Amino acid sequence: MNENFDKMTEQAEKMFMGPSRDYAKLAVDYTERMIEAQMAAAKAYTEIGMKQARAALEIKDPEALKAYAEEQQKVAKDLSEKVKSDAEKVVAMNQDFVNEARKLVESNVKTATDTATEAAKATKSN
Repeated sequence: MNENFDKMTEQAEKMFMGPSRDYAKLAVDYTERMIEAQMAAAKAYTEIGMKQARAALEIKDPEALKAYAEEQQKVAKDLSEKVKSDAEKVVAMNQDFVNEARKLVESNVKTATDTATEAAKATKSN
């Protein structure tokens, strides 16, 4: 009786509990990396905005206004490049997550198949 219970527990671990933990770990790691990336981007965008606000406060004459306006073109270009770079990082993280999740599924299907085959052989030999 205990032997059958131990086998059922082992099979449940291989087929359900282990894969569930592996996927949960993958999801938590992905979420953590995504939050870190979002926080870093938010900090960078805030710093850019604050720098521009401070620069606007320094405008005291038409020449300073002209210099500020010219600088805004560079800032807009740099910002668009930063947004593009950040978006590419997110896409890469998403792709990594999908690839790792696919590997987990493939591994779990193999484990489940092997476990079912072992169980079938054990049933036939009893």
